[in-house]
Amino acid sequence: MFNFSAMNITNLQGTVALNNGLEMPYFGLGVFQSKAGDEVVNAVKYALDAGYKAIDTAAIYKNEEGVGLGIRESGQKRKDLFITSKVWNSDQGYDSTLKAYDASLDRLGLDYLDLYLIHWPKEKSAETWKALEKIYEEGRVKAIGISNFLQHHVEDLLKDANVVPMINQMEFHPRLVQQDLVDFCHSKGIRYEAWSPLMQGKIFDVPEMVELSEKYGKSVVQLVLRWNLQKGVVTIPKSVKKERIEDNAKIFDFEISEEDVKLIDSLDKHERVGPDPDNFNF
Repeated sequence: MFNFSAMNITNLQGTVALNNGLEMPYFGLGVFQSKAGDEVVNAVKYALDAGYKAIDTAAIYKNEEGVGLGIRESGQKRKDLFITSKVWNSDQGYDSTLKAYDASLDRLGLDYLDLYLIHWPKEKSAETWKALEKIYEEGRVKAIGISNFLQHHVEDLLKDANVVPMINQMEFHPRLVQQDLVDFCHSKGIRYEAWSPLMQGKIFDVPEMVELSEKYGKSVVQLVLRWNLQKGVVTIPKSVKKERIEDNAKIFDFEISEEDVKLIDSLDKHERVGPDPDNFNF
């Protein structure tokens, strides 16, 4: 079993091992709500120029073409990058998922993905997972995983799964820690990954985080992202501005004390900024 405790987080090029041995960057760029066209193209280029190696997109974001263009224009070697996308709910099911994967590759202009996820738990997720297992076993994707799966969703999936998911990408921030779910995933060998680590900007409304940022001489954003990594959680903050993309990565020259990590943990109020995986209608 892999050790999913706090990672050796010393630089932007650091990686963590997934349960199949694949090394995944523990820090990357998310492009949810990044506009198709120049905005997302430039965001990807800014991130790769700044030393990021991981980019996370999804079919429903409608910006896969821009992500692919940004990768090509960056001049970075494909083999040095870690690219993630996700199958959308309307494409779930065995055959439709296989088609959706090919469509994402076409839009991205890539021959393979490093990670492909089921975006949300649906009735057809078991069939969808079988399709992901097929493309994984064929070597067409390096890792497969899930997103927004609570413990009972994971347990249902594992009943008939031949491959244990490598990732569960979840909403994760100081107001929604879900430590029991983190521990459960890690007990199954599933790496936890954060989306919306900055609460879509609402993190600045948490007074304790503002106070701690002053204590450490770091921005609230940097403090949160460092906390993510010290919790052993892969993180993919979203930004489209060059300065913020660069500043978000300046989290390797300080460490949050164990006492303050626990303080941040205690801010959990089970408050979501995104949909509830048990109650959504899309």
